[in-house]
Amino acid sequence: MIVTGAGHGIGAEIARQAAAGGYRVGVLDINAETAEQVAQSLPDAVPLAASIADSGAVEAALEVFGTPDAWVNNAGIVRFAPLVDHSEADWRAVVDVNLNGPFVCGRAVARRLIADGRNGSIVNIASINGIAPGPNSGAYSPTKAAVIQLTRQMAIEWGPAGIRVNSVAPGIIDDGMSTPVLADPHVRATRSDRTPSRRLGTAADIAKAVMWLCSDDAEYVNGHNLVVDGGVVSTVLAGMPRPASVDGIDEG
Repeated sequence: MIVTGAGHGIGAEIARQAAAGGYRVGVLDINAETAEQVAQSLPDAVPLAASIADSGAVEAALEVFGTPDAWVNNAGIVRFAPLVDHSEADWRAVVDVNLNGPFVCGRAVARRLIADGRNGSIVNIASINGIAPGPNSGAYSPTKAAVIQLTRQMAIEWGPAGIRVNSVAPGIIDDGMSTPVLADPHVRATRSDRTPSRRLGTAADIAKAVMWLCSDDAEYVNGHNLVVDGGVVSTVLAGMPRPASVDGIDEG
């Protein structure tokens, strides 16, 4: 299994769980030093340094590691700003990593699996922001929505070749790019309290979902977006009050 953005956060935890599950893991990150550090902590892991939107760099990583049975497109970035103030450079940077990256990587591994006549699994990390956009998130929400649709397109095109493609949409995770946001005690408490499960998610929660999607237990799951958010996206009406006087009214 190769995991992108595996030098820290959710990606590193996916790599750890994959290694514990018996996978030989490719720890791919744009930062060679962090990739090396994570790889050294895992048995038989291979550090891979590459920009995921650079097809040449991705191919070079595959030449080093070989064609994996599973690939996890985890790497992602965010640039917060109101859309009216958002720079084109930041917009393009997020699109390049969050959307072009999964396309370039998915295409590379799919080509190899198809040429070899092998089955495989690809998991794209999306976000609940791809379902319900967050204000001032710039290109992040649009790219994550696109990743969910890209997952479906990959699934219908590559499914006949034995390649399953699914996505995981994390909720509010106490790790990775959410770390500075959750450093504010009030924000942390509020987000936890407003989650139906009454806790923040962890990198381990996401890694478990990824491992299941890559397993034989999910062999008939293809083109699915698995939301792992403690119920957050189901709460849209929870904040919409209604008068107690209407409770019990039979509209039938």
